[in-house]
Amino acid sequence: MSYRELPAPAPLRDLAECVWVNEGPRRAWILPDGCMDLIEMNGSVLVAGPDTTAFLSDQRSPVATGIRFRPGALPRLLGVPARELHNERVSLDAVRPDAAGGSLMSLTARLLQRDVARETAPWRISELRHVTGRFAAGATVAAVADETGWSTRNLQRQCAAVYGYGPATLRRILRFRNAVRLLRAGHTLADAAAAAGYADQAHLSRQVRDLAGVPAGQLGRDAKRSTEVPSGSSTVA
Repeated sequence: MSYRELPAPAPLRDLAECVWVNEGPRRAWILPDGCMDLIEMNGSVLVAGPDTTAFLSDQRSPVATGIRFRPGALPRLLGVPARELHNERVSLDAVRPDAAGGSLMSLTARLLQRDVARETAPWRISELRHVTGRFAAGATVAAVADETGWSTRNLQRQCAAVYGYGPATLRRILRFRNAVRLLRAGHTLADAAAAAGYADQAHLSRQVRDLAGVPAGQLGRDAKRSTEVPSGSSTVA
């Protein structure tokens, strides 16, 4: 059993964080990270929507291959609002029957060539990165709206279409993802809480319990004996 990440192909560099391959059956908790994945296993391609809570992945195929898209990026290829896919794992055929058939990479190449609805791609890639980065840094809805020239109501509506949830949930999940990275890098709970922008250690502990379903200390321990699987961080079930 092994898991590895590879650089995304050149045409996908602006949209995807990586391509990943997981060999061997495995059960794992997948933690919410704001990302969406396209996953190929058992001869079909699935869309993994944006999660709002930990998801138990029960991979039974010998090999699973996926593309982990940056937060907000995959809906612009699918032409389907992310809010319709959150906490879901659905066949790509059901989402885009016109793009069905072929390998993961060939399907993705076809998606790159299609026009999508304006609702799912209202911002340029540079704007998408800015919004994601600002919310990851803890910016308020009002601050991001002022910087982009949008109304707060429009920003909230567009976030639901692009990311799958509103700005407050997006900010919460992106901050949580940063804290998970710090914990898995060996930082103490107190240091991770301070660096990720939590009020204190207890605040981070509550967020980990709410979003991961495990104590923060267990999250750090599990990282030392397991590898990541899609999408984002994981713990062994």
